[in-house]
Amino acid sequence: MHSGKVVGLVLGALLVALAVLMLVPALADLVAQRDDWTAFLLAAAITGFAGGGLMLAFSTEDRDLGYRATFMMTTLGWLGVSAFAALPFVFSRIGVSYTDAFFEAISGVTTTGATVFSGLDKMPPGILLWRALLQWIGGVGIIVTAVAILPFLRVGGMQLFRTESSDRSEKVLPRPGQIALAIAEIYLLLTLFCAVLYMFGGMTPFDAMTHAMTTLSTGGYSTHDASFGYFDNPWLSWVAIVFMIAGSLPLVVYIHMVRGEHDALWKDPQVRGFLLFIVIAVLILTRSIWMDGHYDLLESLRHAAFNVVSIVTTTGYATTDYTLWSHFAVMFFFLLTFVGGCTGSTAGGIKIFRFQILGILFRTQMRQTLYPHVAQTLRYGERTVDREIVFSVGLFIVLYFATVFGIALALGALGIEFMTAISASATAVGNVGPGLGEIIGPAGNFATLPDAAKWLLSAGMLMGRLELLTVFIMFTKDYWQQ
Repeated sequence: MHSGKVVGLVLGALLVALAVLMLVPALADLVAQRDDWTAFLLAAAITGFAGGGLMLAFSTEDRDLGYRATFMMTTLGWLGVSAFAALPFVFSRIGVSYTDAFFEAISGVTTTGATVFSGLDKMPPGILLWRALLQWIGGVGIIVTAVAILPFLRVGGMQLFRTESSDRSEKVLPRPGQIALAIAEIYLLLTLFCAVLYMFGGMTPFDAMTHAMTTLSTGGYSTHDASFGYFDNPWLSWVAIVFMIAGSLPLVVYIHMVRGEHDALWKDPQVRGFLLFIVIAVLILTRSIWMDGHYDLLESLRHAAFNVVSIVTTTGYATTDYTLWSHFAVMFFFLLTFVGGCTGSTAGGIKIFRFQILGILFRTQMRQTLYPHVAQTLRYGERTVDREIVFSVGLFIVLYFATVFGIALALGALGIEFMTAISASATAVGNVGPGLGEIIGPAGNFATLPDAAKWLLSAGMLMGRLELLTVFIMFTKDYWQQ
């Protein structure tokens, strides 16, 4: 590929940036007088050396990415960062294998939140900060990817959200610097605001900052084994609800609001559909757990709202083990695993706009059946939806469920029981975090799964985060033909 050098150059630059970021938790451990700062220093040296070597080896004046090379850059970028981000876990004194370290790292970078770690309350601050940082950079990374790359690769209907008109003569990345900088500014401000409100509610500055990073990124890593249930504080729960939702809305819309379009958020059909869905889901679950006598009405509303928002936004925090509520609650949460937030946000899942497109298609088809001689136009908000987008959305959803069931089948072949296998697969591909059942439910973790299962789930996290087709296309014969 003629633009292959650019891929190596970009990957090298990412690794150099990652090496610099490793110095932050190293400093945290040094200040706390914990010996694990040396693990971050060693990992930074190795990562920086590898990144610098790639930049020297693939140095080129031609910085334009080809259409096909963009697929490779996107996939290898996320994979390479995850591979080297695992090194501090391996070199630290917590004593994990590279398999567990890679699982934890890619779960962080993809903002999934599934973990193999326990004893978080006693872990060095550097490790806890590193987990939060991985989710934070992963969150802003996927927003930039979703806004600047995926729409131009015509992946899963994402072309509906192009930031500007484009033809094949234009660059694959339109104004990447401007887009990334504007998104990063909004993302940082929201994170700081969330941290301040967490501290106001009683969190320590360290807990507030780490949880703010994992809340806005809809990642869900916590500094405590009990997750958000450790705090048992209504104020903190409602703050988290607000900012989990904020992280799952399109950040580009925030930019429009800052620039004077104050009604931009509510005018977006994605946002309206997403918020309406959350309200309905919360009311249904509130009624269920209140009628079952688990909590009084206000507590039922709080727990229902927190856990519904956590799963729908693919954050993965938990205030309690909701699998103990009822069989209805278990099935309800399993179905919520597939929904996801808005495109252009940090959330994973199928994304709400794809369900909206299917709904529009269904309604249009019903009208076409009733009025066969009247031409029907598919509209999404103020935009006309062409058949290519409908086909792309349908293909994505079919491929999504095929991937979930395929990974679940492979997990079953490894001897993992049905509920654990199907929920682990769904939560990995959806980038949600906790699964269902005693092993990987909100009260458990993924540590006891066999290594082969962890690698399968790691692949599922990457594929789900990059909208499946971005990864799958690299395994086709046509991709490698010039």
